[in-house]
Amino acid sequence: MNDSTLKEQVILIGINGFRYSDGEFEAVWNEFIELAKAAGGHPVASVVQLRDNPDPAFFLGSGKADELAGLVKIKMANLIIALQELSPVQVRNLEDLTGVSVLDRTDLILDIFAQRAKTKEGKLQVELAQLNYILPRLSRGLGRELSRLGGGIGTRGPGETKLEVDRRRIRHRITELRRELKKVELHRQVQRHRREKYQVPTVSLVGYTNAGKSTLFNRLTNAGVSCQGRLFDTLDPVSRCIELSVREEIILLDTVGFIRDLPHQLVAAFKGTLEETVRSTLLIQVLDGGSPELAEQNLAVREVLAELNISDKEMITVLNKCDLIEPGPVLNRLIKEWSAIAVSASTGYGIDELIFEIKNRIRKTFQTIKMLIPYANAGLIDSLHRKARVMEEKFTEDGIVILAELEQSLVRQYRNYIQEGLEC
Repeated sequence: MNDSTLKEQVILIGINGFRYSDGEFEAVWNEFIELAKAAGGHPVASVVQLRDNPDPAFFLGSGKADELAGLVKIKMANLIIALQELSPVQVRNLEDLTGVSVLDRTDLILDIFAQRAKTKEGKLQVELAQLNYILPRLSRGLGRELSRLGGGIGTRGPGETKLEVDRRRIRHRITELRRELKKVELHRQVQRHRREKYQVPTVSLVGYTNAGKSTLFNRLTNAGVSCQGRLFDTLDPVSRCIELSVREEIILLDTVGFIRDLPHQLVAAFKGTLEETVRSTLLIQVLDGGSPELAEQNLAVREVLAELNISDKEMITVLNKCDLIEPGPVLNRLIKEWSAIAVSASTGYGIDELIFEIKNRIRKTFQTIKMLIPYANAGLIDSLHRKARVMEEKFTEDGIVILAELEQSLVRQYRNYIQEGLEC
């Protein structure tokens, strides 16, 4: 049996001229096709209409809507997905006209996240995002929205929710989810405080979905996380401790990839997870050097970082997949244009240069200090070994002379012992 017969037969619809220019539309549409495939759909046809605004009743004009209904029968499709967001009225009218379920791009992305979520926290976050998206649509009259839940694209997530569940019960479930996520957040804070106690810097990989973040993560950590070259392959954050040099470690964090017009429900729901990125010492933005949409993808990432209020955080830009770029002038121009380090996570090219740059950037956040610790305060030595990178330690008549690298925010704790003229 052909694999496509096992998938939902999907017709994709969209409007060229609404929200996207002609130049943008092709790239956005191609990405839309990949999103449908990533959700497990098999696109069998497309209906695109050139117009300035969606039709209030059918999204597409009445003639195109009739054409869509005919295509559903010819192609034996069982699902329609719209590129732009649909109103409850448009969904209801299209479903009545075509006899099949109708979703929009936000539904689609939420569904992909529901498929990818493996951890308890990830599943809670996705369900919260889905219910926050459903609730106002129910309020505006899309009474059959919840009837889709239970199987197929757009139905994963809150599986036990039934059609008869009213807005009050949905709000109650949202409250429960937020309470459960608060507990998970408290557990994460304990882990974070443990890292901060031992002064281990955190470095987060950020970037557009499918830019190669997980492949780079595996290259740097040998973690073996999934990297199948599909959109949103990594959803739940993964962290590993790696040793840059003797007594110099970092926590490297791989995070969910971003995408243009990322549904704000997801950004809100995943802010807890993204809190680790917010608190990172350093960001590494991974760009897909082989993508013709490099500038647009970079803009989408920067918009999400701005929404998280971390667009001004210390950052290294990495031009990944440089093995797909023509060497010489083309590659050199991109490196200069993006002020980036060229790497190939798949081949290992440029990794040594990246690690060298990570060391330099991390050290910028630390200060080298010399201290004389009296023997009466020798208990501070243990604290220093936990909080700092002690490079030299010498016992003298007056006390213990320490040369150490310490996070700048902690230097004040030891200001009474700092003596820059000491010899180690």
